[in-house]
Amino acid sequence: MKMIQTAIRLMTIVIFLGYIMIWVMMPTNTFWLHWLPRIHSVTDSTFLGQQGGNILVYTVPILLMAALASLCLHLENKHSLSSNKQSSTISKKNLMGLWGRPVIVRGPLGIVTWKELLFLLMFVGLLVWSTSAYIQAMFATITTQTASRMKEKVWEVKLDSMALMLGLVGNICLAFLFFPVARGSPLLRLIGLTSESSIKYHIWLGHITMVFCTAHGLCYTVFWAKTHQISQMLKWEKIGISNVAGEVGLLAGLGIWLTSLPCIRRNIFELFFYTHHLYILFVQKVRLVSARVLPCQAVELNFSKTPELNYNPMSSIFVNVPKISKLQWHPFTITTSSNLEPEKLSVVIKSEGSWSRKLYEELSLPSINHLQVSVEGPYGPATTHFHKYDKLVMFSGGSGITPFISIIRELVHMANDSDTTNRTPQILLVPAFKKTLDLGILDLILPVSGTNHDISHLKLKIQAYVTQENGLPSLGTENQRLFRTIWFKPSALDAPISAILRSNTWLWLGMIVVWFFVISLSGVALVTQFYIYPIDHDTNMMYSYSVKSALYMLIICMSVATTVIIAFLWNKKRNSAEMRQIRVTDGPTPMTSPGTSPWYYNADRELESLPNKSFTGCIKVNCGERPDFKKILMEIEGSNIGVLVSGPKKMRQDVATICSSGFSKSMQFESISFSW
Repeated sequence: MKMIQTAIRLMTIVIFLGYIMIWVMMPTNTFWLHWLPRIHSVTDSTFLGQQGGNILVYTVPILLMAALASLCLHLENKHSLSSNKQSSTISKKNLMGLWGRPVIVRGPLGIVTWKELLFLLMFVGLLVWSTSAYIQAMFATITTQTASRMKEKVWEVKLDSMALMLGLVGNICLAFLFFPVARGSPLLRLIGLTSESSIKYHIWLGHITMVFCTAHGLCYTVFWAKTHQISQMLKWEKIGISNVAGEVGLLAGLGIWLTSLPCIRRNIFELFFYTHHLYILFVQKVRLVSARVLPCQAVELNFSKTPELNYNPMSSIFVNVPKISKLQWHPFTITTSSNLEPEKLSVVIKSEGSWSRKLYEELSLPSINHLQVSVEGPYGPATTHFHKYDKLVMFSGGSGITPFISIIRELVHMANDSDTTNRTPQILLVPAFKKTLDLGILDLILPVSGTNHDISHLKLKIQAYVTQENGLPSLGTENQRLFRTIWFKPSALDAPISAILRSNTWLWLGMIVVWFFVISLSGVALVTQFYIYPIDHDTNMMYSYSVKSALYMLIICMSVATTVIIAFLWNKKRNSAEMRQIRVTDGPTPMTSPGTSPWYYNADRELESLPNKSFTGCIKVNCGERPDFKKILMEIEGSNIGVLVSGPKKMRQDVATICSSGFSKSMQFESISFSW
C-alpha cells in the first residue's frame, strides 16, 4: 500500500514539474516556434481542432493531478483506518516538523512555514523570469526602423509590447489564483495544506492579478489614445481578440477586487461573498437538535448528522439562519468529533458581530422552540497528525479555543479505544479570556448529552488566563448568570447533515473529476465536429471566436451542472431512508447554573465536575495577567512536542517566534487561522 502511495505521489510531482516547465518555457521562442506547433500537429483533429492542444497543455495536467491526489488520499485514509500502529517514524516526524516550522513570522503574509516559502519562491521566481523574458524578447526587435515602418514612435511600440506583456504575466497569476482557496482541493490536502491556512495567498494572488490586468488595460488605453486609435476600445472582432470582452472582464474583476477590501468584506460580508461566488448552493434545511446559551454571550448549536458523515478535527462549516439573514453565510469551526459523537455536529458562535448578536438574542428568547438553519460543508484537513506527538500544547485566545475543543473530544475517543490509547498525547490547554464570564466556554469541552467515554483516561491540564479582571467572582454574585440548554421541536422539512459523497469521499471525488473531464471533452468534440468544423474547416478564420468560446463555456457549465445534480440527487435518495428513521423526542429546557462550576470560585481546585464527567487533570485560573508563552514552553519536556496556536495575530506571531528561534528543536509549530 505504501509503495502504491509513493508511486502516485512521485507521478503527481512529475506532472506538476512538467506543468511548471510549460509555464517556464512559455516566454521563450522555443515554446512558440517549436513546442506548441508540435503539440498542435499531434492533437489537431476535426473533433477538437487547435483547442485540443490547449486542453492538453493547460487542462489535462491539473485534472490528472487532482485525480491522482484523490486516489492517494483515499489510500492513505484506508491505510490509517486498517493500521493500528503509529505510521510515522522519528525521522519522518522531524522532517515534517522542519517543513512545518515557521521561517517568517511577521510580514504581509503573516506566518510562513518552510513548505509555504518553497512554493512562494517558486511562484515569485516564475513571475520574475516570465516578466524579464517577455520584455527581453519583445524589446529586442524594437528599433527606430521597425517603429518607423509601423508609423509609430519607439516608446509607443514599447508601450504596446509592455501592455501585451502585462496581460500575459497576468494570465500566469490567474492560472494559479484558485489553487489556495479551493476548500475541497485534494492537491492542497496532498501537500499538507488547507484552504484556511492558504487563503492569504489567494488574497495576494488576487491583488497581483488585478494589478497586472489593470495595468494591461491602462497601457492599451494610453497607447490607443496616443496613436489616435481610441475606437479600438469599442471593437468586438469576429476573429481574434475582442477588446470589449476584455474591458467587461476587467470591470468585473475591479468589482470583485473592490468588494474584497477589508472595510467592505468585514462590514458587508454578504456583498463580498456573493460577488465572489455567484452560484446557487445545493443546500437543504438541517435538523437543529439543541442549543446551549452561555452567559458569556456564546451559543453552541447542535445539529443532527448521519453516522456516515466523517470529518477531522478543526473542520468548519458555513451556517445560514434565514430568520436573521437569508443571504449571509458565516464560517464556524466544528467543536465535535465524528468518532465521539457519530450522530451530532456542533459549532460554537461567540457574539462578536451584528449577525452573531442577533442569533444570541434570538436563542435567548424564552418562547423559541424551532430555528431554521442551513449549512454548507464540512470542510477541513484531510488528515490530522496531532495524535503523533508525545505532548500537545495548545494556546488559544477568546473564541480561538473552538478548534481545540474538537481536538480534545477526538483525543477522548482515542484514549478510550484500546487500539489507540497508547498513542494519545498529554495535553496542556492554555486559553486566554478577557473576563471571568468567558470561562464558561470551557463547559463546552464535553457534549451536552454526555458521552459513554471516560474523560479520566485523557491526560489533560487546563491553565486558563483572565487578562482584564483581577479575581474570580464569588458564589451568588450577579455575574453568576444561568446558562440553559434548549431542545428544539423537530420539523418534517429538516434533515440530518450528511456527506455529499458518502464513504470513500476522496475516491468519489477523483471519479467525479474524471467523469467531468470525459463529458466536457465529449461535448466539445461533438460541437466542434458537427457544428463548427463544417463552417470553419479548421482554419480558425471563419467562425466567430466569441461564439466558439461561449459554446465551450456553456458545455463546461452544463458538464459541471450535470455532475453536481447527479451527485446531489443520488445523495438525497440515499438519505431519504435515514431521514424517515429520525425520531426526536422533545425535551425540557433545562436550566443550569455555572455557579457550581469550579472555575468560578476555586482557581486551583481539581476539576471534579463538568457536564456528566470528570477530569483527571487539574485546572488553574490566573487572573490579571497574560500567559508567558516562552516560560510555559520551556517547562515542557519531551522529544516530540506539538504546539498549536489559535487566536489573535499577535499571539500567533509571538508563539511562532519562540518556536522558530531554535531553542527547542523538538517543538513542531502549527498556526490555526481563519481569514474569511
